[in-house]
Amino acid sequence: SSLRAFAHSSSLHGISHVFAYGAVSLRRVLWGGFFLGSLGLLLLVCAERVAYFLTYPHVTKLDEVAVHNLTFPAITICNLNEFRFSKITRNDMYHVGELLALLNDRYEISNPQLAEPHVLAALRDKANFKNFKAKPFSMAEFYNRTGHDLADMLLQCSFRGTNCTARNFTVVSAGLAACHPPRGEGSLGTGRCVSPGPRTDAGDPPGSGVSVLGLPWQRRLSPLSRPATITGRQPLRPGLRWQLPAQDPLPALTAGGCVPVPVPVPPAASPSASLRRAAVAMAAAPLPPWAACCHGDGSPLWEQPVATAAPPHVGITACRLDCETRYLAENCNCRMVHMPGNANVCTPEQYKECADPALDFLVKKDSEYCACRTPCAMVRYGKELSMVKIPSKASARYLAKKFNKTEQYIADNVLVLDIFFEALNYEMIEQKKAYEVAGLLGDIGGQMGLFIGASILTVLELFDYAYEV
Repeated sequence: SSLRAFAHSSSLHGISHVFAYGAVSLRRVLWGGFFLGSLGLLLLVCAERVAYFLTYPHVTKLDEVAVHNLTFPAITICNLNEFRFSKITRNDMYHVGELLALLNDRYEISNPQLAEPHVLAALRDKANFKNFKAKPFSMAEFYNRTGHDLADMLLQCSFRGTNCTARNFTVVSAGLAACHPPRGEGSLGTGRCVSPGPRTDAGDPPGSGVSVLGLPWQRRLSPLSRPATITGRQPLRPGLRWQLPAQDPLPALTAGGCVPVPVPVPPAASPSASLRRAAVAMAAAPLPPWAACCHGDGSPLWEQPVATAAPPHVGITACRLDCETRYLAENCNCRMVHMPGNANVCTPEQYKECADPALDFLVKKDSEYCACRTPCAMVRYGKELSMVKIPSKASARYLAKKFNKTEQYIADNVLVLDIFFEALNYEMIEQKKAYEVAGLLGDIGGQMGLFIGASILTVLELFDYAYEV
């Protein structure tokens, strides 16, 4: 028959013994059993290899790279308090006094016993609404006008021995976005943030990085002993927070971005922070499943029905912020001050009745709405912080004379922040595919040769026989 003729001419091992000429014998039955057993084992092993391939495994390569210069990150400085009480007007008090926990819902001073006498007098004057006619109010204008000004806080700044001033910094968050991670991650820091942008040269010893001498204004943070913020978070201590934005290009919505955990700096402290740079590159994505970080150019960063295209290099913080913005736009028809976009800024009533409850619900009940992916490429900085208390008697006396302040004022308010690279090298962490198509084909081909002596040409013989028949 044609099958017997094909079996004797085929390069497939063992099949010629199964279809030998003559009557059925024990030898032919045994050969048939061995051939079917080998074929079964081949299919089992091939199925296991294909299943492993579909898990898209990867390996991580770690390399230490030495360089002559490192790009110094943009040091973002945040005041822990959002507003200056001295800048709040009677019209502000009328519109946001309840949000600030300064007034109750009857426009009366809340917890007057917590305020100092002179502050209580100013608070009563601002909360006197007799014959008062409310004027239009804008939350964005309120944030910009009452937020802390770096020029009032920065006493001295230098980068590699070159002086810098408040003019070298730009406001990256008039609200609270750049001062704390997304809701639910446990940060208490809120406030106004400024950043000088990255520098292309930096050294490793102390003094070759950024040194900042500043005033966190602990006596001006809040009119009450229990300071309040728009978000309901309570900053329990005065001071600043500093953080390191990523240096990859980011859309306007991040305006500098931030790392997940800002580092707090209390007054009367002199922290030294040594940085270690790590560049992370995720696996490339000719096939989407390999890129656990993202799906490539033009694809959304999170799985939600209203997501739009966003670059794959956008960080998790930026992704989360954009997602929260869309969530508020859908549910409240407005956005918070720190959020990107062209939607109207929420009014104080919308903050209280919709925006804050909506974001709280997003964190507690609907967290899957913003399932942000890890960016495909990112730069992160490890920080080692050492801190000593300042000032000494001698330094307090010197600073008091230099800045025309009292020694007690210097002791209560001044802090010194020194940030530098630990060394002029960085870690390169790279993800690569652990099992590619070539490896899969090699494994399957090897198993075919081992079990049934077949190759790709044997497969072509089978197709040729099927075509002739």
